[in-house]
Amino acid sequence: MLVGAFYFPTDYGIAIDELARALEERGFESLFVCEHTHIPVSRRSPYPSGGDLPKRYFHTHDPFVALSFAAAATRTLKLGTGIALIPQRDPIITAKAVASLDQLSGGRFIFAIGGGWNAEEMENHGARYETRFQLLRERVLAMKALWTQEQAEFHGRFVNFDPVWLYPKPKQKPHPPILLGGETDYTVRRVVEFCDGWFPRPRAGWEPKAAAARLRQAAIAAGRDPATLSITVFNAPVLLEVPDLSRDEILRRLDKNAPLVAENR
Repeated sequence: MLVGAFYFPTDYGIAIDELARALEERGFESLFVCEHTHIPVSRRSPYPSGGDLPKRYFHTHDPFVALSFAAAATRTLKLGTGIALIPQRDPIITAKAVASLDQLSGGRFIFAIGGGWNAEEMENHGARYETRFQLLRERVLAMKALWTQEQAEFHGRFVNFDPVWLYPKPKQKPHPPILLGGETDYTVRRVVEFCDGWFPRPRAGWEPKAAAARLRQAAIAAGRDPATLSITVFNAPVLLEVPDLSRDEILRRLDKNAPLVAENR
């Protein structure tokens, strides 16, 4: 078992390059950063965890810019979005960003994605909450075509373009691993259809062995080899949260967790 960390890369928190170096020095395997392009003032969509929306949601850096700084400051740390909100992202621009970061980091990028929960946030990007996963599916399939084909084209309901060239191609072949967040049976089926791994949160009643069995059964039912799929548990002992605290408090927390990282290397 490998141990990573996730963090909201805020404009008031620890510098992302310093955090990345600190994680690598302490033996962490990966760093995932969260994404929100903006937060609508209306607050029509309730915070899924209840209560007021935490300050960090309003202050996140762009994940690809943040991870570029993290990549430049490290040599072995894997770097992931956790999660990239695909319904809010143009697939051609995002495919270019993913491939560029994967190339420049030496093949260390992990592309964890999701549909999002904030309806008005995605509406400001021209996406609708009701069709967000249909949109996500087409955009992922289009990006995979852009990464793997010399001349890529895609024709769907939401994404449509004639043959194009897009370079660079990702360092990892055929592309960086795509992990999908969520816990429902629909999520598991989507993972099996067009992703490389599952990125669930350990909600109430969630049990690792049962979850692995769910994914395996879904893969077998769809005719896919279960060995081609991974599970990364979000906000659990294998992917620890870097808290929304001061620089010194964060570094003390990393030191406290370093023995757990060493035990699982």
